Amino acid sequence: MSKEIKRIAVLTSGGDAPGMNAAIRAVVRNAFNNDLHIYGINRGYEGMIEGSIKRLETSDVGNIIHRGGTILKTARSKRFMTPEGRKIAYENLRDHDIDALIAVGGNGTFTGANKFLQEYPDFKMIGIPGTIDNDLYGTDFSIGFDTAVNTSVEAVDKIRDTADSHNRLFFVEVMGRHSGYIALHTAIAAGAGGVLIPEEDISLDDLVRLLKRSAKRAKLFSIVIVAEGNKMGTVYDIADHVGKQIDLYDDIKVTVIGHLQRGGSPSGFDRVLASILGFASVEALLIGKNSVMVGIRNNNIHYTTFEDAISKKKTFNKELLRMAHILAQ
Repeated sequence: MSKEIKRIAVLTSGGDAPGMNAAIRAVVRNAFNNDLHIYGINRGYEGMIEGSIKRLETSDVGNIIHRGGTILKTARSKRFMTPEGRKIAYENLRDHDIDALIAVGGNGTFTGANKFLQEYPDFKMIGIPGTIDNDLYGTDFSIGFDTAVNTSVEAVDKIRDTADSHNRLFFVEVMGRHSGYIALHTAIAAGAGGVLIPEEDISLDDLVRLLKRSAKRAKLFSIVIVAEGNKMGTVYDIADHVGKQIDLYDDIKVTVIGHLQRGGSPSGFDRVLASILGFASVEALLIGKNSVMVGIRNNNIHYTTFEDAISKKKTFNKELLRMAHILAQ
């Protein structure tokens, strides 16, 4: 074990994701297992600036693995984006004699961590991917993605019942401003009739042709999954355009699942993933790792520098998208 590290802190930053509590639990338990002092920072980087730092005991993380959200709360800190804010944060960490930090979050979290370490290279930081978008380079899955997909699929299954009963076309918007992972996986799992994602260039005319082709099979209803960041516009604009081109359905409806995808008890997969990554983040510090995100690739722990995690684009599985379009016909 590195003699330099005696006290570490953990925080959650950016958008919350189901499974963050499981990651916090794993960090705290493994820190105690290695005789490290462990601190929790409330409200992410904003809490670092505010000095909202408290000592954690193993009892503090009991009975939280099944809870959604984050017991440490989270925030998006504009002050941490400034050199002055980062300086205050650094001084607060040093006032508590904290040697290293474990940050659970997404692209914004790691961008802040990368900048912080450039200014204070004597400090150590490890990142844990916690974002429902699953768009971070360097890991197959991020904490919260599986739960978000399950929440969306459950909603679409219920929408399917009313769509079938009334011969309706539904457009269902799911989260994903820059990533179509939730939309694509939801579409496949829910048997949707179409999917619109940011990673694909498809026109509204193409969508209309797809829906008309499905109708020829006497398919009396259809559901199209729309990622919020798709290239065609808002889900309402899309529904309006299609409604003017197609008269095959009795009605066209729009459902926005929204922040339901962020909440709820994490799935078993997310609990296990978060536990593995939380545990591994402490191990990474102990073997001297720094300025890296701990991810998982092919079921193995994989380290990716913060620089790569935020600058490189995750390879989108085009074969999975091709399959989704074929199965939707």
